[in-house]
Amino acid sequence: MSATATSTPPPPAAPKVAGGKGGRTRLSFPVILLIIAGALLALSAVRAITGAEDLTGAGQISASLSLAVPIGLAGLGGLWAERAGVVNIGLEGMMILGTFFGAWAGWQTNPWIGVLAGVLGGMFGGLLHAVATVTFGVDHIISGIAINILAVGVTTYFAKLWFNTGEAAEKGGSPKQSPPAEDITSVTVPGLSDWLADIEKHHWFFVSDLAGILGGLVTNVSLLTIIAALLIIGTYFVLWKTAFGLRLRSCGENPIASESLGVNVYTYKYIAVIVSGGMAGLGGAFLSLVTSHIYNEGQTGGRGYIGLAAMIFGNWRPGGLAMGAGLFGFADALQLRAGGQSVHALLLLLAVLLLGLALWKLYRKSYLTAAISGVIAAAVLVWFLSTDTVPTEFVTATPYVVTLLVLSLSAQRLRMPKADGMRYRKGQGK
Repeated sequence: MSATATSTPPPPAAPKVAGGKGGRTRLSFPVILLIIAGALLALSAVRAITGAEDLTGAGQISASLSLAVPIGLAGLGGLWAERAGVVNIGLEGMMILGTFFGAWAGWQTNPWIGVLAGVLGGMFGGLLHAVATVTFGVDHIISGIAINILAVGVTTYFAKLWFNTGEAAEKGGSPKQSPPAEDITSVTVPGLSDWLADIEKHHWFFVSDLAGILGGLVTNVSLLTIIAALLIIGTYFVLWKTAFGLRLRSCGENPIASESLGVNVYTYKYIAVIVSGGMAGLGGAFLSLVTSHIYNEGQTGGRGYIGLAAMIFGNWRPGGLAMGAGLFGFADALQLRAGGQSVHALLLLLAVLLLGLALWKLYRKSYLTAAISGVIAAAVLVWFLSTDTVPTEFVTATPYVVTLLVLSLSAQRLRMPKADGMRYRKGQGK
């Protein structure tokens, strides 16, 4: 007898997704450019309708870039740690260490030595977090909060000890601030900066707005800002284009499988968390050496947490993180520079975005979400039409409100590393 075996064809492969579920595809580069162009058109329209010229001015963009850098560096630190599976809530404390030690070394020697000291201060905080979470298995959130509290206590104590006596006190130091440090060199592209400024003055729709944005990116840019941009690009290549990066990311996805393939998971987690602390420390040093030239108590202002939000908004990827940091930096600069009038203009933009979200959710048959977005859009539009400015309290809270809105609107497309925040013990897979 002979039997004929029939085989059924395999089921079609599931569509590839960019590290997520539900069939969500990664945005292509042309689509990203279209989104950026659409956002610029929307800003141009709001600027033309409301007369809030500062929305896309070179000064606003320059300030936004300066405020986005420490947020982006903190977020980059969170990216390194969480890609290796360690949640780093201690970014705020590591930034505080960076501000203090950066300013302490900067005023005594030169600002670049201060930058190095700030990075080392943040790395020390990262090392403490790694010892607690990786070696001893302490809950990541508890360890991070402890580091934040410890950093505040340590810097407060040493500020009173080092900045309130002797030469430091004579040069302007006090228990709450350091003497001023020298400036870090800034660069301006000659010719191009002046040409873009001339175009901006005409207030042409879109063209002048584009000139203002580009002008802010090529005028009085700190060398440390350029280094921060290179670190974001370098992080992408190291973590996504090298064998080292693949092993490090595997520790955040499946450390047991990584160990079975010969990867020393503890070593990679230590490296990632220490680098994470160094990035946050560099962000802190930027605050004390570039933004203000002195250390001030409470200087970070929650930027470590906002950096963590930028990382989440960016879906644990450098490009999205940079966009999130830019958005939060823009909101921060807007409330610092222009106040109520420009923040009031943003209400119109927010109403349009919420209306667009409502229409999109209606198309996707998410009727409840569409209704909620539509109602909020109508309320924001009524607020805009019935007022000329917004209360001071709301202006001050703008960066934090933007943080909450962005996280709530982007939550559905997020996908963190699978083993992020989980305790791992060596030999667990044996």
